[in-house]
Amino acid sequence: MPLPHDLCARVQNAFRARHVRVCVNHTTQNLGILSILLRAGFIASVARGTPAGPSPEDFLTAGDERRRIWADLKYRDDRPVLSGMELISHPSKRIFMDIGEIRRICSGRRAKQIKPLGMGEVAILHTKSKEHEWVEAREALRLRLEGEVVCRAG
Repeated sequence: MPLPHDLCARVQNAFRARHVRVCVNHTTQNLGILSILLRAGFIASVARGTPAGPSPEDFLTAGDERRRIWADLKYRDDRPVLSGMELISHPSKRIFMDIGEIRRICSGRRAKQIKPLGMGEVAILHTKSKEHEWVEAREALRLRLEGEVVCRAG
């Protein structure tokens, strides 16, 4: 599985450089994380394409190595909506949480070494469920799913 730090760095750097859109490799992990950011309102849209640009038609005919995901970034009053993305689980130190620990960070308390979620912040979890593989922490709490806390965005 590719590491999520590449996606976090690309999105954060694109916002800081005031880009209109960002391009990342097409993986289920990147698609899952970007769709959570889309639902949370941090990005405007997500489209499939190639390195040349977002184009669903070209995506279907391109090989796996040329498939990309394009995300349109969102700004409000000339300021980025997403102020930062932080990786929580690292390859050398993966952070897994059960339902009680997820409830703690969502309700404003510290769990393990993770700071609580602030206003407008989301934490992204990778679960063992095939139906809900990538979920936001509050959604995981509602669905009673536990898993690895990959990153947070706010």
